[in-house]
Amino acid sequence: MQVLAALCFLVLAHLPPLRGEVVESFQDVPECLDFFYERMVPKLDAANPNATRLCQRFNNSYHFATLYNTNNRIAVYSAYRFQTGGGGGRGHEKCWYIEPQLVNTSLNAEMEKEQHFRKEHKEPYIGERQALNEDYTMLDYDRGHLNPNGHHTGNSRNATFTLTNVVPQNHDMNQNAWSKYEQQLTKLFNAQCAQAYVLVGAIPSKNTWIVKKNKPRINIPDYIWNAYCCLDNNGRPIGSGGATVRNTGGTYVERCTLWELKEFLSQYQSPVGELFLNNCGA
Repeated sequence: MQVLAALCFLVLAHLPPLRGEVVESFQDVPECLDFFYERMVPKLDAANPNATRLCQRFNNSYHFATLYNTNNRIAVYSAYRFQTGGGGGRGHEKCWYIEPQLVNTSLNAEMEKEQHFRKEHKEPYIGERQALNEDYTMLDYDRGHLNPNGHHTGNSRNATFTLTNVVPQNHDMNQNAWSKYEQQLTKLFNAQCAQAYVLVGAIPSKNTWIVKKNKPRINIPDYIWNAYCCLDNNGRPIGSGGATVRNTGGTYVERCTLWELKEFLSQYQSPVGELFLNNCGA
């Protein structure tokens, strides 16, 4: 029996670690690194003790990566690869997903419908470290995607409808200026890029929140920003750029270079290194 026990221990000790959706580092899941150009993860808000790394998993596949602030209950950024043939719109599901492992790390690694999760688990409160659908009800703010569903197809499009990928966005900004910019990126990527890597993030406000039951629940960001790196058929960089937009009505999108965007972000976060390896240069 002792020999058998020793053999079992050796086998278990050499098994690969279980890959959960909440990870200590994006490097823990090789598939998660695929959403970063040359597998380089930017150093945006990485030292924040409230920053949690999510390898967004849906239908047993990874679709994008998110650095999520569990105190603000909004994402710092989402990282993804553009998928040709998107176009926007919802899949057959009319629901929003939550991340079970933000409730309890022993739970399912895949995002789940909030209503299904409530039926299956008797957790006392599931919104301690993430936003819930109820936080956005009866408000003038949209559940604004960071990683836009229109830049994806199939399961990846549905996966963008997790509440860890949305932030409170002014309705006019989200539906007009920012939506038009996302559509312009779609045309650019389809026309000029064999592949495009994208980062989309939010700059939190200092004291503007969605408040529920007299408690601050969701930080309302001051700005939304975007950065992209465009590659040719040989995987070589051929273009890059970025943009920022104020989270207010009647606003416009300010386009910028990656260097200008880095300088802009440095006003709010520290440190800010390269967004893409070699600044998306050859």
